[in-house]
Amino acid sequence: MTLLSAIITLLLVMDPLGNVPSFLAVLRDVPTERKRPIILRESLIAFAILLLFLAVGPGLMSLLRLEEPSLSIAGGILLFLIAIKMIFPQGNNMFSDLPDGEPLVVPLATPLIAGPSAMATVLLLVTREPDRLLEWGVAVTAACAITAAVLLLCNPLHRLLGERGLMAVQRLMGMLLTAIAVQMFLTGVRDFLAAG
Repeated sequence: MTLLSAIITLLLVMDPLGNVPSFLAVLRDVPTERKRPIILRESLIAFAILLLFLAVGPGLMSLLRLEEPSLSIAGGILLFLIAIKMIFPQGNNMFSDLPDGEPLVVPLATPLIAGPSAMATVLLLVTREPDRLLEWGVAVTAACAITAAVLLLCNPLHRLLGERGLMAVQRLMGMLLTAIAVQMFLTGVRDFLAAG
């Protein structure tokens, strides 16, 4: 995987445009002047979580005795499920029962930005090619920076694209993520069969 394809994959998984309505819903009752600092803080927390997975990935895989094909297959299945949800979103509001006040870590930093699929993708990158750790760090940094920039513009983007426009973009990204998920799954199966 090239640096650019790693950045694009992470962006598809993190889905900043698809997260705009969720961020607007979570921050609905937060004062306007507090929204930008909260988005920046949560983006930095998500960035730290992904960097942690990048740093401890190979050690964690070794500790849990997981091999690369199993991670690739599991990551492919997880990405596929995320992609299906992006293409066919549920109508219910999963943030309706959140406590009042400013959100901290959950649900903005994780699972919306640094969700299970983003963590699995980072783990997969670093386990497949651990010698490119610096490059993967650049990919995570770039993807998190772009995601934060998009989320900081959530109000103007919502006004510009509207609900239907944001949903169309999310579904398009879901289609692309489906192809990546299937490829990841097939690569894992091929590697497993080759090892056996």
